[in-house]
Amino acid sequence: MLVGMVRSLVIKVTAGSDAPERCSQAFTVAATALAAGVDVSLWLTGESAWFAVPGRAAEFELPHAAPLPDLLDAVLVGGRVTLCTQCAARRSIGPEDVIPQVRIAGAAVFVEEITAEGAQALVY
Repeated sequence: MLVGMVRSLVIKVTAGSDAPERCSQAFTVAATALAAGVDVSLWLTGESAWFAVPGRAAEFELPHAAPLPDLLDAVLVGGRVTLCTQCAARRSIGPEDVIPQVRIAGAAVFVEEITAEGAQALVY
C-alpha cells in the first residue's frame, strides 16, 4: 500500500554499469511504483545516460535482478524518461541518438517536477 500523499515519484539515477546494484534499484523502484499506480518520472544522469541510447540497456547485466530492458520498457510505456541535457552533451548523445520516447531536458525541468505538489524525489 502506498503511504501518504505521494502522487508522483521523480527518480534520478546517477549510476550505470559503474554501480550496477544502485542502477538496478532505481529502475526496479520506478517500474514497481508504476505497477502500483504512481506517476513516475525517471531521470537518466551520469553513467545511466547511456541507457537512453537504443540497445544499451540490453548490455547491462546484474545477477538475480530483473532485466534492465524490461524495466526501462515499463517506464517508457507507463511513465516518463528524461535524459539530462548536460550528461547527454558530455557523452556526445544527441536527440537523434536516443530512444524515441526519451526526452532531453535540464535542471529547470527537474526542479519543476520535484517541487510539484505531491511529488517525492529519490536519487540513486
